[in-house]
Amino acid sequence: MTGPPIVRLKDIRPRPQYLKAIERQRNKREVHWAAECFAEALGVFLYVYCGIGSGAAFVVSNILKQPGLSSLTQIGFAYAFGVLLALGICGATSGGHFNPCVTVAHIVFNKFPVKKGMRYIFFQILGSYIASLVVYAQYKSFIDLSEEALTAAGMLDAIQYTPNGPAGIFALYLAPGQTLGRVFFTEFVACFVLAILIWACIDPTNALIPPPAAPFVVAFGYCAVIWGFATPGGKLYFALNSARDIGTRLLSITIWGRGAAGGPYAAIAALTNIPATLLGVFLYETFLTDSDRVIPQAHLEMIRILNNHGRLIKESEGSRDAQVESNEKPSIVEMENA
Repeated sequence: MTGPPIVRLKDIRPRPQYLKAIERQRNKREVHWAAECFAEALGVFLYVYCGIGSGAAFVVSNILKQPGLSSLTQIGFAYAFGVLLALGICGATSGGHFNPCVTVAHIVFNKFPVKKGMRYIFFQILGSYIASLVVYAQYKSFIDLSEEALTAAGMLDAIQYTPNGPAGIFALYLAPGQTLGRVFFTEFVACFVLAILIWACIDPTNALIPPPAAPFVVAFGYCAVIWGFATPGGKLYFALNSARDIGTRLLSITIWGRGAAGGPYAAIAALTNIPATLLGVFLYETFLTDSDRVIPQAHLEMIRILNNHGRLIKESEGSRDAQVESNEKPSIVEMENA
């Protein structure tokens, strides 16, 4: 029984010759990693750009006594739409990690190549840094006004490196009265919950979350933890993403100097999500993954699409060490690692 015909983009929409030439070079195994890394950087850029932009409006409006420009609800939606943009635009090219802890989890549990993973993490942080730099350029006049207002009130030194200060638009800081233990616990639990959610979305046997719905489920998962625990005034807050934290913190250091580094809290914000994610994925793989469960049709169609990418077929046909029968295809893990 034959399946549906395989129709690729080139079969229905011819591209100009110069774009064909670029694509041929880009899809060579030796250089295709560059396109994947670009997709990871762009995905994190979109996520951080949307979220930090909304957060910037919230901070400067409070400092300048112009409430209403943003809110915790708007910030949650901004990050959610950032997740949707990242997965929708870039996920098909790179696999849609957009977070170092997700990449590390794929390395540990899915045999994702370590070298490729290190490239992903570098470009994720780069995308975050560029996004925060763009937001700073767009909001610079308001940030300057905010610093002038705080200076005039004699409050700049006390507020600058807090969640309510101009530097707090980008880097995360420990709020006055908060403890390192409490913020560690909040960060760990939030990242643990999101890890289970993400792994449920990429579980090919999960009939209740088909591939087209997964980006929306992840996006609203981020909304849920932000609305629940990122309280106004920064009394509870979290990074949820090492690339988001490190990239924006580097931007703050670039603008305001080493005083913007954040002290011991910086390590909590940057690293806690990695062990939390590994624990969440381990528990999902241990108790919720079921190899005997049937893969639903929606997931089979996604696997068929991934396995029939023209680049992978050509590599398989051209490899003397990968001689397969005509009805065999690379596994989804092999496709992800290629």
